Amino acid sequence: MTSQHYIPPQNFGYIEENLYRSGQPNELNFPFLEKLGLKTLLWLAPEEPNDRFMTFIQDQDISFHHLGVVAAASAWDPITEEVVLEALELILHRDNHPMIIMCNLGRHRTGTVVGCLRKLQRWNLASIFEEYRRHAGQKVRVLNEQFIELFDTDLVGRPADAPSWL
Repeated sequence: MTSQHYIPPQNFGYIEENLYRSGQPNELNFPFLEKLGLKTLLWLAPEEPNDRFMTFIQDQDISFHHLGVVAAASAWDPITEEVVLEALELILHRDNHPMIIMCNLGRHRTGTVVGCLRKLQRWNLASIFEEYRRHAGQKVRVLNEQFIELFDTDLVGRPADAPSWL
């Protein structure tokens, strides 16, 4: 009998029921991700995930949304309002869940989208920034915190099938 280890990807976190976040996983993380029964993956990095991960996504029949693609985008460019709104639209439809939000390290782009979601949930800014900083570690980007603070939640439509935690 073999022992199965479940190792979460770097920067993995639970956001809400059936909604998770992380950095790009490696093969050691695939059994853990399988256990989540994911339906949807939001990929926020400008580049494609690595080939092994793309094969895993296809094999698991996970709906893949690459929202990070912008002409001439680099990992250092801040996420755009359009990408955040598109991400939130997907996040707020319950039939897309279980869902995971990812970028390369699960820090800045993922943290900004989650921060905007928290603002939509009416969290106070101190709590939003504490969560952002916990995942960003020593690499906090003040521009991302400013983006979250200034994000206009009135731009977000609330679908009829929104999750109960909204």
